[in-house]
Amino acid sequence: MIQLYRKYKFIRYLLLLLFTYFFWLMLRITLQYIPFNTMASFLQIKQTEVQELPYYLPVFYTHVYSSMFCLLAGFTQFSNTLRQQSVVLHRTVGFVYLVAVLAFSAPSGFIMALHANGGIFAVVFFVVLSLLWWWFTFRAIVEIRRKNIARHEAFIIRSFALALSAITLRLWKVVLVYLFEPAPMDVYVLVAALGWIPNLLIAEYIIKRK
Repeated sequence: MIQLYRKYKFIRYLLLLLFTYFFWLMLRITLQYIPFNTMASFLQIKQTEVQELPYYLPVFYTHVYSSMFCLLAGFTQFSNTLRQQSVVLHRTVGFVYLVAVLAFSAPSGFIMALHANGGIFAVVFFVVLSLLWWWFTFRAIVEIRRKNIARHEAFIIRSFALALSAITLRLWKVVLVYLFEPAPMDVYVLVAALGWIPNLLIAEYIIKRK
């Protein structure tokens, strides 16, 4: 039993370390857009949208900035220490996550998805991602208002699994380019699917185990 406990704690600390590292990388990417720079990083390949669609830049910056709050606030919701020792803080941070997703990140992600690179398949994958993210998060609110803790936790797990696509799609992109060197547009289609579908499958496995 002691060995299992120690192993479990090791896995938790490892996940915390990995999340911290990748969150730091995401923060570095986000800081590239401060101050506003229409030629920074990802925007270099979106100049058509930047120049022809007046709403694209506001939507893009809304998505980039709010997603950072989603990642950080969402991660804290799985802390047993926070839930047991500070229920008020747990609920407050959870409220921040829910508002960030429902009002900012998911809607802006949906609009960006309509203009995704990679053709119709990439558009469909990203649109489905944004819709599911919004829906799972909304259902988490519905279930907690019904006092159904188990279903609330299940939908939060699904929601955060999709939030993590901000990290996993970039990891997949690095792996695919390094191993196979596919065409750029093919990469967009692949990461549009791989960025969130495996995450959701893992989330369902965790929910079943719980």
